[in-house]
Amino acid sequence: MATVGVCEDEPALRSVLSRSLRSFGHEPVSVGTAAEALRVFRESPPRVLVLDIGLPDGDGRDLCLALRAAGIEAPVLFLTARDGLHDKVAGFEAGGDDYLTKPFQLAELKVRVEALLRRAASPESPAAAGPERPVLDSARHALVVGDLEVSLTPTEFRLLGRLMAEPGRVVRRHALVAAAWPMGGHVSENTLDSYMRRVRHKLEEVDGGEISTRRGVGYRWR
Repeated sequence: MATVGVCEDEPALRSVLSRSLRSFGHEPVSVGTAAEALRVFRESPPRVLVLDIGLPDGDGRDLCLALRAAGIEAPVLFLTARDGLHDKVAGFEAGGDDYLTKPFQLAELKVRVEALLRRAASPESPAAAGPERPVLDSARHALVVGDLEVSLTPTEFRLLGRLMAEPGRVVRRHALVAAAWPMGGHVSENTLDSYMRRVRHKLEEVDGGEISTRRGVGYRWR
């Protein structure tokens, strides 16, 4: 029996999802808000995550970024009524693995969840997940370190989330641009560098780690 985390704000659909997943032989853990999802799924990472994009306290894609930044590597299936190409691209750039458009058949949900389970790693609690670990909070759109908090713009949030998802690794410039500006558009070298300076300054405010530059290649958070 695999644990499947579900974040869906509509009670009736959340109930249907939970009952269906249980009938498929899985163990659902259901929540209704991004804030609750971040707390519950950080404490006990599931094997697969099913996230609604339209949440009452944030965007499910920002929640995915926050979970990735917290070290949660479980595959993510997004649920949404939005079927535009840009919406799907934004979901994948946020760290999602699959996309299911509402309304959907439960049989399709079953095969998509089980396909993700086949390539999912065994869940592990993120390293150093203590209270002082920097937390990217999608509900407050902020970086939280202990009792300190600094607000982030949507672009700053996506940039930092992409970096925190791979601590200690250099994330290339094109990957940062794709994550921060998922709807496309021309982004100059100077624009990315300017945003990274702003993110660095905010990290310093809360002692949330540091960002180093690999000139001509990308940036690294640690």
